Amino acid sequence: MENLTLEKRQLCDIQGRLFELALTTGLDCPAFIESFMNSKTAAALDDVYDRLQWAGEEYILEELNDEVCGLKKAGATYSLEIMYWTGYTYRYWHYYTGEYSHEIFKIADAETMSECWPGFHTLDVTMAIDDLKEIYKQKCKEKKLL
Repeated sequence: MENLTLEKRQLCDIQGRLFELALTTGLDCPAFIESFMNSKTAAALDDVYDRLQWAGEEYILEELNDEVCGLKKAGATYSLEIMYWTGYTYRYWHYYTGEYSHEIFKIADAETMSECWPGFHTLDVTMAIDDLKEIYKQKCKEKKLL
């Protein structure tokens, strides 16, 4: 894959900041991530072009909150670094593989991203994505053997 355009890298950054904003506004991190990744809001960001892509993280969070009729407050939290990395990586993943947000979430949910952050956040993002996909394949093979 060629390097991402400046616009796509900016969208990765916006999504990373969106995930940080979810933490700093007191939302339950795993619940936010699941709601977002399975939302029409995330699907709009997956489109080739949608006005929401350039709306900014505050507006995107409002759109998501409206869509799901209220995001869950309090609960489990992740660090600011984990939230940014998770949001950035998910958006990059879409550009890297063409998979949609809801498909990506099935492969690497919030818990997986949090658990993998210590070892993966220093990797090139494409290597981290490839490794996350490999972990998922291994989990699927293990389930078939049981």
